[in-house]
Amino acid sequence: MKVLVTGANGFLGTGIVRALLDHGADVAAAGRSTELTDRRAERYEGDIFELTDPWETFGRPDVLLHLAWRDGFVHDSPAHMADLPRHEAFIRAFAESGVKKIAVMGSMHEAGRFEGCIGEDTPCAPANAYGAAKYALRQFTEAVCREHGKLFEWLRGYYIVAADPRGASVFSKLAAAEAAGQATFPFTSGQNAYDFLDYDEFCRRTALAVLQDEVLGVIEICSGQPEKLADRVERFIRDNGYHIRLDYGAYPDRPYDVKAVWGDGSRIGRILGGKQ
Repeated sequence: MKVLVTGANGFLGTGIVRALLDHGADVAAAGRSTELTDRRAERYEGDIFELTDPWETFGRPDVLLHLAWRDGFVHDSPAHMADLPRHEAFIRAFAESGVKKIAVMGSMHEAGRFEGCIGEDTPCAPANAYGAAKYALRQFTEAVCREHGKLFEWLRGYYIVAADPRGASVFSKLAAAEAAGQATFPFTSGQNAYDFLDYDEFCRRTALAVLQDEVLGVIEICSGQPEKLADRVERFIRDNGYHIRLDYGAYPDRPYDVKAVWGDGSRIGRILGGKQ
């Protein structure tokens, strides 16, 4: 199977490309740069939205995995809605090509300020521009895949645990503070609970979802379990041998943050099967 991965040089793309290759896929990796992309992949540099026939350009892949997204860590960026027509045109070009399946990375932000377990049928009410653009792209992609008889996967991501400086999570910021020699890290109460996956496991689950065709549609790339933020961050500190301490209560809890949100892990569990 040949998989085209867009956004292949990004925070998620580099790990997912590596996981796909490790599981035997041929990978065409596309990005404005491929400096950090696994050298086992076929690498293409440039603006994917400027291509006339992207399916032919990338060697007629069997699967499109569309990760490319600008300002993913800036949830109120005007780029989300401004870029949406370009994403839609790119995906339509593949729907009208000989590709077999189109898979796109989504986000739990599609659900908005939902509290509880998010699944494939959870009603979405996005609360920021990022979530709204992703939800619109999901609806478009599902419709155009149905119209042209393509397999469809929407891979909805949650919270990723990584010390990578390219990330914008509390974990990346904590790693930077430790490296800078800070003794303490300003923190909230940490009592809100979220769905966390370690970076490598997130990439592995995404790759396995893309490389199978039995479970399709909306797939939560999640652990399926809520965990208190304080507990997960303290474990991250221990696992990495950090000396920094959390300064609880330095920041007030935000009143608009939900108390607990996590993904329904049943569909990804079916995909993982005996591969866990």
